[in-house]
Amino acid sequence: MTSTPKNQNPHRNTTARERLKQTQQAEARAARRRRGLTVGVSIAAAVAVVAGGTALAVSTGSKGDGPAASAVAPANVSAADDTVVVYGKADAPHTLSVYEDFRCPVCRAFETSAGKSVQQLADQGDYKIEYHLATFLDNNLGGKGSRTALAAAGAALNEGVDKFKAFHDVLYANQPAESEDGFGDVNHLLDLAGQVPGLKTDAFTKAVTEGTYKGWAAKVSTAFNKSGVSGTPTVELDGKQLSVIGQDGKPLTGEQFTALVRQTTGG
Repeated sequence: MTSTPKNQNPHRNTTARERLKQTQQAEARAARRRRGLTVGVSIAAAVAVVAGGTALAVSTGSKGDGPAASAVAPANVSAADDTVVVYGKADAPHTLSVYEDFRCPVCRAFETSAGKSVQQLADQGDYKIEYHLATFLDNNLGGKGSRTALAAAGAALNEGVDKFKAFHDVLYANQPAESEDGFGDVNHLLDLAGQVPGLKTDAFTKAVTEGTYKGWAAKVSTAFNKSGVSGTPTVELDGKQLSVIGQDGKPLTGEQFTALVRQTTGG
């Protein structure tokens, strides 16, 4: 007969196993809480505050925007993968890369403050503009306005680069509050398109209504997500990032932007 040594509890092993199980369960619960906290912080980071209280849209990663393998690209799209919109002269000596999301309020502030000068420098041949457009604010804030507006911008591009640029400007001039998904309504987008002379053709209306360029918008969004750019607006001149939001949190004026371009290019 096997005896139990003196002073040894015969139930000690069972109790130890129970304690180990309880510890593992507690650690699992703590891990779940940490994951929940991380998600909450990521969503909150969708709008980060910079100097002067200006909100800067920050990409916290995004869900899939839908299949893009069979995307129909609009006419006049540029780049080998059909994801970049180029405005300006193809042989311009410099390239201004602009990364934006149509729902981004700081993009609107920059476009409102310096947009005319940005276009003027392109029109006179100082540089060409490459637009890289994002839709991550749909995922961070909810809704589909960024994707729907981008698809409608694709329909405008199909009508001409100048039509795209004019529609781009109208969208920013009429951007809804960040908490609202106004651009998710195609009828509202069609109303805004009426502000661009000659844009609202039957083909444009059909493309916006039927979502012809939704797949293309998803492809453009995926390209943005892979670009390494983490927030909007981001503006680069020949690959060098320009500080278009001042230390006071305000966007550069047209004059300030022009001076910065001249300084950067040595012109």
